[in-house]
Amino acid sequence: FFSSGPEERSIIMSSDGKQVWKDFPQDLFSVPALSKEYVYLNDEKVLRELGQEIRAKFFLEAEKSGKFEMKGGAVLLKGGTSLGAKYYDTDTVTTPFRQESFFQYLFRVCEPDCYGVMLLESKKSLLFVPALGEETFRWNGPAKSTEFYKQRFGFDIVEHVPKLIETLATNGVTTVYTLKGINTDSGMTTVLKPDLKELMESQKYEGKSEMIQDEKALYSVLAECRVIKTKREIDYLRRGCLVSSQAHVFVMRHIKPGMTEMQLESMFKAFCGMYGGARHMAYTCICASGVNGSILHYGHAGRPNDRVLKKDDMVVLDMGGEFQGYATDITASYPVSGKFTKDQEAIHTAVREAQEAVFSQLKPGTSWLEMHKAAERVILKHLLNIGILKDATVEELMAEHIGAVFMPHGLGHFMGLDVHDVNGYPEGGDKKDSALGVKWLRTQRVLKAGMVITVEPGCYFIKLWIEAALKDEKKARFFDKEVLGRFLEFGGVRLEDDVVITEKGYENFTKLPKTTSDYESIVAKYSPSCLEC
Repeated sequence: FFSSGPEERSIIMSSDGKQVWKDFPQDLFSVPALSKEYVYLNDEKVLRELGQEIRAKFFLEAEKSGKFEMKGGAVLLKGGTSLGAKYYDTDTVTTPFRQESFFQYLFRVCEPDCYGVMLLESKKSLLFVPALGEETFRWNGPAKSTEFYKQRFGFDIVEHVPKLIETLATNGVTTVYTLKGINTDSGMTTVLKPDLKELMESQKYEGKSEMIQDEKALYSVLAECRVIKTKREIDYLRRGCLVSSQAHVFVMRHIKPGMTEMQLESMFKAFCGMYGGARHMAYTCICASGVNGSILHYGHAGRPNDRVLKKDDMVVLDMGGEFQGYATDITASYPVSGKFTKDQEAIHTAVREAQEAVFSQLKPGTSWLEMHKAAERVILKHLLNIGILKDATVEELMAEHIGAVFMPHGLGHFMGLDVHDVNGYPEGGDKKDSALGVKWLRTQRVLKAGMVITVEPGCYFIKLWIEAALKDEKKARFFDKEVLGRFLEFGGVRLEDDVVITEKGYENFTKLPKTTSDYESIVAKYSPSCLEC
């Protein structure tokens, strides 16, 4: 299997700011059977060492936290279940299984109905897989051996689920730490909470045991582990973002009027599968054209990427492949024709310069809240120059939250095993600022090295949102309705890159065109004769 050596890694890292996208593949079949990225992202050794590195980090952080009884202590996680993947009254309409993210983080196993254990004192990791019956074998093939899981994932012990309680007792476990907490990004509480008493009863354990269950200690420590990425996680995300960047450029080259938004989604998915082995996307693809670009999360079941593209449309394409559970999240915006009109260039430049203003300040110690405000200020300055806004300074517009009219979302979010990753508002951290605009931020934390976060300013012309502002006397006086009228069918522009905060600054994983002239040099410029690119 291909493994990323220093020379290969330096090529990717040094590409920041260069037009590497000009050399991205133009065809789905213009490379050997497996690209370097495909092999790396699916390499068993890479994934095993990734899991082992994460588990070693957790043992260290658990001990440092002082929240756990290391002697006799064990973490017990329940993986995703097969029951949650079925719909309605048919056995053929099912959701493809996706592992619960905390379980995926520590144990890497992508199959349902498993349990994982971390013995805190001995620092051993244990996996418990379901004991499957003959009916399952008939449809799904024979069960993998316990030795398979030990070798594939690097576990110390692998047993079947019915032996879970007996194994805990044999290893002297007295305190079982289970996961319970609120995901501050979604507001939802963890749902896969193993019940120790119920497990003891169902497994008919008859030996002596004084095990107690603790639901308070684990969540905050494990969630914060996911915020600060390990070296191997960063390497892995770098590769995944490269493939998603290449897929975006592939779509740019092949887009043309008369296509549907769904065809853009299909091209992107096909590229991520062919070049990165992505079976799933990190989220529903947003392929918004024309006025649809003003719908922040377009592409849902009610608006399923079904509009026909017109020559002068702007498109807002927010798509990211998922690679072995790790998300990517990239947005590009450009005209279908490959040629920007004056108004399209003005809005695109406003958003690009807002993103650049944020990039210029990214480093440990930077306030994400202040970065959101910095992006708003740049966009407002441009809207004043265009003439959409009038009779005010940027600071007067900020005081009335006019930035939120045009960018009604936060600047970005943590990214990892969930595209909107956990712990944006950690336990005991600063309270969320509730002011209009910044209240939508998925985190307001001060940045630290190892955080992976998206930088995604946008400017949208959302009719209902604008109408509400025009009905507010304090806000309405700042709008030039005549100039604004030119933009009501515009849609929007969003530019989204995935970055990691480093010790001295940041690294941008996203490799896309930046300026309008960059986009014009590549959009709709597919050359079928260039099969070696």
